[in-house]
Amino acid sequence: MSDSEIRQAEADDAVPRWYVTQCKGGESFRAAEHLANQGYELFHPVLEIQKQRRGKLVWVSEPLFPYYLFIRLDRLTSNWRPIRSTRGVLKIVTFGLELPVPVSDELVETLLTHGSGKEDATANLYFRAGEAVEITEGPFKDLEAVFANHKGEERAIVLLNMLHKQQRLEMPVGQLRRRD
Repeated sequence: MSDSEIRQAEADDAVPRWYVTQCKGGESFRAAEHLANQGYELFHPVLEIQKQRRGKLVWVSEPLFPYYLFIRLDRLTSNWRPIRSTRGVLKIVTFGLELPVPVSDELVETLLTHGSGKEDATANLYFRAGEAVEITEGPFKDLEAVFANHKGEERAIVLLNMLHKQQRLEMPVGQLRRRD
């Protein structure tokens, strides 16, 4: 390597980049908290979604990537050693020769820009019995129905008026939208 190539490599190593940290199962929030307490710059994208808990709909935060979070480090001055022993952290993701590979800044910037926040209420997957819904896909598209109940997390029973009678119809929850 020439002197200019060595200087360029050193300059590149001094620039902070985003890396991916793999977390232990279900511990990404714990890992994010402990890494932040140590002063690391993190990005832990989460989604606010509605789930049914004890018969009630509640907003909960869930990680966009359940076992991963992003950490911003440079190769020269950042202290990499405490990361692996931090509670909730499994390792920094590496490829090939055990060298961490940075994630593109554009990817992280896109996630930051279009990041967290509550989903549009019309896209909510949970409905209440008796609620008016619209079918958004399939042979019954654009028809109004009455939500009857959930059948698991991905299926629903709706009541559709056909031939002057309410017919029970089972369909994917993702094909339903609240009526305005």
